[in-house]
Amino acid sequence: MPKEEPRRTCIGCRESLEKSKLLRFVLAPDGTVVPDLMNKLPGRGAYTCMKASCISKASERNQFSRAFKSQVPVTDPKELQAWVIRSMEERIASYLALANKAGKVISGSDLVAEMLKKNTPVKKLMLLAADISEDIGNKLRGLADLHGVGHMTLFTKDYFGELLGKGLRSVVVVQSDGFVNTMNTEIIRYRNFLRGEGCTYE
Repeated sequence: MPKEEPRRTCIGCRESLEKSKLLRFVLAPDGTVVPDLMNKLPGRGAYTCMKASCISKASERNQFSRAFKSQVPVTDPKELQAWVIRSMEERIASYLALANKAGKVISGSDLVAEMLKKNTPVKKLMLLAADISEDIGNKLRGLADLHGVGHMTLFTKDYFGELLGKGLRSVVVVQSDGFVNTMNTEIIRYRNFLRGEGCTYE
């Protein structure tokens, strides 16, 4: 019988969920609240749902001080939300860079379109830059949908190029079960946080 995952209560809305579906926060040495997306930082943890609204409620109601049982400096919920978003983006970017080093990334609209048409059985994930042209973006999304390849709009052409050590890249595809599964999980968390959908996994 599988071991049941520990549950924690969101200090914003008071809902009880599995730890993996919540955001963990810890206190830094200077006493400020910092997000711990990896759930690995030492010390007592406080948890919220993966929703900006729960972070706002926790901050406005002084719930971080109660959770940590000490007086925590007033935390601007907007700054904390932005920190969470940056941390999520950095994690996705780091996995993309690792996949590229492992030779599991194809980039560039022509190469990606050609690869999608071949419809190889390898699991894939397509990421399109936010500043990709509308026509090219729609064409690639259509090909991805036709062949059952998941896709998301993320980052910019310049940032994709920087991560891959190349020039501007409007689209990249990751081809590897391991990387795709991990990145899908991270991207779903990121997308749901931005949309305010909490822990709804697809």
